[in-house]
Amino acid sequence: MIGVEPVAVPGAPLARRNPVAKLAAALVFSFILIATLDPVAPAIAIAIELAALPLFGVRYRVLARQAWPLLASAGGILVTLVLFAADRSGRVLVEAGPVLVTEGVLVTALGLVLRMLAVALPGIVVFATTDATDLADALIQNAKAPARFAIGALAAFRLVPLLEQEWRMISMARRARGVDAGRNPVAKLRLFGSTAFALLVGAIRRGTRLAVAMDARGFDAGTPRTVARRQRFTRADGLLVVGAAVLAGGALTVSIVLGTFRPLIG
Repeated sequence: MIGVEPVAVPGAPLARRNPVAKLAAALVFSFILIATLDPVAPAIAIAIELAALPLFGVRYRVLARQAWPLLASAGGILVTLVLFAADRSGRVLVEAGPVLVTEGVLVTALGLVLRMLAVALPGIVVFATTDATDLADALIQNAKAPARFAIGALAAFRLVPLLEQEWRMISMARRARGVDAGRNPVAKLRLFGSTAFALLVGAIRRGTRLAVAMDARGFDAGTPRTVARRQRFTRADGLLVVGAAVLAGGALTVSIVLGTFRPLIG
């Protein structure tokens, strides 16, 4: 069994809020940030998100360890844009042979990477502090989502941790049969693709069996279903959504006041 250190401390003030409220706050906060291309607004948003983490009971150290793929992707995108972006306007910062880094391309790359982090971080916090069963119940009761969709999403969340275990099992089985890439990068890439394909096939088979099982239990009958646990949307939950919108609007306002605002359209 794989031991997983909890990302969030249970019982934190904002972690106890309604799952639909937390999801709506994350969507509102992220949607507003998409409207700009400058790096100032998302940088302020990331600072706000990091400052709010203790209120959700999220540990910085554990979050950084769990979110390393996102940070690695952000670094890769930054390097790719800086080296290969078509926009080379502005003052030249670095010029070394074919490598030309200008102020314009650096601002564009930073804006995109910071915006990606600012948009992704609220989603990570929401799902790290929300029980999948509570989220499904809240979607049905508060968001009026179809029971088939909510229970299907619950099943998906429950099955996601199995992907890591299956990846390890497939890798160990291939190593036991003598299929190992060693230090050959090309062989490692080929082995990674075949392992990912095997994992995808297994996930599709499991999803098909799950869909058949749900249909057999009447999830597609259209009959109203009852819920065992009540999820209430209180005034504090509404304030969380409003607060997220205000903070995101404040980040955009600071960007406009500083003159760095670059609208996505126009």
